[in-house]
Amino acid sequence: METQTQTVKKQKVVATEKMTGAEAVIRCLLAEGVDLIYGYPGGAIMPVYDELYKYQDQLHHVLTRHEQGATHAAQGYARTSGRVGVAIATSGPGATNFVTGIADAQIDSTPMVCITGQVGSHLLGTDAFQETDIIGISMPITKWNCQVTKAEDIPTVLAKAFYIARSGRPGPVLVDITKDAQFGELDFIYEKCKGVRSYQAIPETEPKSLEAAAKLINGAKKPMIVFGQGVILGEAEEELKNFIEKTGIPAAWTILGLSALPTSHPLNVGMVGMHGNYGPNKLTNECDLLLAIGMRFDDRVTGNLETYAKQAKVVHFEIDPAEIDKNVKADVAVMGDVKNTLAKILPLVKSNTHDSWFQEFKDYDAIEYDKVIKDELYPSKEGLSMGEVLRGINEETKGDAVIVSDVGQHQMIACRYAEFTKSKSNVTSGGLGTMGFALPAAIGAKMGAPDREVVAIIGDGGYQMTIQELGTIFQTKVPVKIVVLNNDFLGMVRQWQQLFFDKRYASTEMVNPDFIKIAEGYHIKSTRITKRENLQDAIAEMIACEGPYFLEVCVEKENNVFPMIPTGASVSDIRLE
Repeated sequence: METQTQTVKKQKVVATEKMTGAEAVIRCLLAEGVDLIYGYPGGAIMPVYDELYKYQDQLHHVLTRHEQGATHAAQGYARTSGRVGVAIATSGPGATNFVTGIADAQIDSTPMVCITGQVGSHLLGTDAFQETDIIGISMPITKWNCQVTKAEDIPTVLAKAFYIARSGRPGPVLVDITKDAQFGELDFIYEKCKGVRSYQAIPETEPKSLEAAAKLINGAKKPMIVFGQGVILGEAEEELKNFIEKTGIPAAWTILGLSALPTSHPLNVGMVGMHGNYGPNKLTNECDLLLAIGMRFDDRVTGNLETYAKQAKVVHFEIDPAEIDKNVKADVAVMGDVKNTLAKILPLVKSNTHDSWFQEFKDYDAIEYDKVIKDELYPSKEGLSMGEVLRGINEETKGDAVIVSDVGQHQMIACRYAEFTKSKSNVTSGGLGTMGFALPAAIGAKMGAPDREVVAIIGDGGYQMTIQELGTIFQTKVPVKIVVLNNDFLGMVRQWQQLFFDKRYASTEMVNPDFIKIAEGYHIKSTRITKRENLQDAIAEMIACEGPYFLEVCVEKENNVFPMIPTGASVSDIRLE
């Protein structure tokens, strides 16, 4: 009999199940709340697909037409849903076809778990059929990667993979699983990862940094905010809005920060960067305080670093210590989750307005409208402009749609002119600049936000890089709307050739197929527009269509995107023509 001083230690008994490593992979995904994955089967991942067949009612698999399409679709899903995207492929070429999407996700901080099959562990290093060192290949472009050779390690590794992918600054993780590990047996038990030794997902916020930042903010006469995707990833949209409205500071955005603040907000002064708005670029070099919130000072934003905001004090709100002082020296670094740091600094800053300073942005806006925007949105010449297509989409969607853009002139036009009322509305390839991104990403974006209209804006060049994903749309019936702005050129490269290479259009003119016949081959409703008087009705028909829709708009061949900061130039040297 126990006395009051006796202690009986009872060991916790955890029930286990005997199963194969392949089934464990599926059970791990389900335990993480995954209900949708994108992939392409093959020999080295076949055991996992065989188990997936048994769980079809719980875990939906989307068969893309190329493994790169699977990664971009997983990215699009992650960007609109806020969840971890999942992609799966076989070894060798299946795994290497993941590389572009993984690199894209890494530089754009997109949470993604990629699972690849691998040859049997006894064959590693023998140059076996479809063997490739995907761990070595992907190491520089993943947040973390790991090869699993034993079935019993699968649950622990996948739990760690999901934790790392979604925590702190998100990113892609790759798990490579040998075929014998998939066939092997284990006693399955799954515990979600809650931390990794030596990995601090969110750095501590020093109270002194908040006080120092608030002092600079309260004393500034010409402060300016540049916010990036960190606001969206941190779900800090409301905190940003409250901060901006209390301080009265004009706020500009990077292309990945677009939609964190409604485009119609009175203190939203537009986009910074190479093809950004005139005012925020010019005034970057006139502000006395630059507040960088959840952005990383990309070279397309800063232009020549030797001349970037040298007159200003810099306060950097950032979750990743590696970004502090990497490109631009911060006078004050406010580390931590931006949702938390903006909430903490709000009581420390004074209510303010900066009317005369804000008027300078408006004056530059008027110049830009007169010299650039008016002709782009309301062109007087016969040919169609890309801008008027975006204007028509805005009118039909009222700013509520998700716009997924590819890479090129149309991307810059979409980012400049799309109107947004909600966050997680702008999905594009920012850091890597991946042509071919938009079509598969739009598939994932729609599946991640099924109640929202999703419109892909694509150029005729990028469209043909992943055009096979029309087959995925046909098979899944996902109702994405595809707009190809066709100028028969690789437009952005052609623009540079015109401006800086004396119009030597080397390998940039496109001889395109009949896009309408291709779309019809996949049983996707389609229309081609060549005249302005037919444009708005076609856009309205596209948006009203309940299924997928393809709209080709033949635009001016040699239109350029302005403003523009030439490579290596200062942001002050932004050109309007």
